[in-house]
Amino acid sequence: MSSEPRHGPDDGEASDRGFDLGSRLRSREAADLRRDLAPVDRVGPRARTAPDPQGEALEWDAERLVLASNDYLGLAGHPRLAEAAAEAAREVGAGAGASRLVVGDTPAHRGLERDLATTKGIERALVFSSGYAANVGTITALDPDAVFSDALNHASIIDGCRLSGADVEIYDHCNPTALRAAMRERAREVDATDESWLVVTDTVFSMDGDVAPLAAVCDAADAFGAWTMVDEAHATGLYADGGGIVQREGLSDRVDVQLGTLSKALGAQGGYVAGSEPLVEHLLNAARAFVFSTGLAPPAAGAARAALRIAREDERRDRLWDVVERTREGLESMGYEVLGETQILPVVVGDRADAVALADRLHEAGLVAPAIRPPTVPEGTSRIRLAPTAAHTPADIDRCLAAFEAAGAELGLL
Repeated sequence: MSSEPRHGPDDGEASDRGFDLGSRLRSREAADLRRDLAPVDRVGPRARTAPDPQGEALEWDAERLVLASNDYLGLAGHPRLAEAAAEAAREVGAGAGASRLVVGDTPAHRGLERDLATTKGIERALVFSSGYAANVGTITALDPDAVFSDALNHASIIDGCRLSGADVEIYDHCNPTALRAAMRERAREVDATDESWLVVTDTVFSMDGDVAPLAAVCDAADAFGAWTMVDEAHATGLYADGGGIVQREGLSDRVDVQLGTLSKALGAQGGYVAGSEPLVEHLLNAARAFVFSTGLAPPAAGAARAALRIAREDERRDRLWDVVERTREGLESMGYEVLGETQILPVVVGDRADAVALADRLHEAGLVAPAIRPPTVPEGTSRIRLAPTAAHTPADIDRCLAAFEAAGAELGLL
């Protein structure tokens, strides 16, 4: 890139109105917030890794045990998904070719949407290019006057709330009493008789591994005439018949908007929204993230549909929960604090430096299990976020536990 000024003497008073990105990056590095990409050679329980090459060629390290993936059912590398993706590519195309509203609406999309609607126990589903697009597109298209959002909701929900222009009320994490209080306060202070209200929460929270008290959230929303929207990103496919927490709790008829991703337990790509026929018709007309995006690639839709069928089978889900329980019990027996109640196992260390040191020792032992630090999590709660999958073997878990025990002893954490 040329270092010459891009403005001539007659173009304005300043010679450069660009951006000092080097300074911004140095500031992030000084605050220990600089991120790097971490390439792997495949998606699965084990993979070779490489230091971030930036623009250079990759140079692979030794194979490591991957314990940081969201591929909870171990389906990303499953041959049935690969075959379904290849079939969709051959029969439909490698890409959708256009927005779904132009000529990008294909049998691959429609078949997946029918299966999602059946799984979620709802009238209809709509597939987006990503879970992020689904959240942003749905919240902005609903255009609520007020949103009541759990304090630990995902960034895509937060961004959707901001872009919607709604008044956003943040309620204490997983606290339906605080939600009711926030709604009561707004009803008292604002002439809310003509307002539209939306309550939004994740069902499984990605950093703490806990579950929203969904029935109580629905009760609070119903008491004030609000709609309830949930993000099942970390729950879809993991419960009975391939459903999420909504299905586990029998709440399909009480949640107005069920949203999720196809890229975690289903091992593919994309996002979805499930709800009533009018909801889907409104979104495909008004959700800019849907209208102005090329449709989800047909191979991704085909793979997700195959994954959904596998997720309905009990065996793989049962295997996951066995692996999770074995890992949790092993860590807790050593003296580690493990949060949550799901497949996400946050191993809390507390101090940022200790968490980084533990992650480094685990890396040296051949594990991929990075540290999660503020501002992603609150100060004093730095952790290793473990996510064992159905593809991990008992030997893999033994290796993981041995590495945690040796590293914890060496660092004085146990």
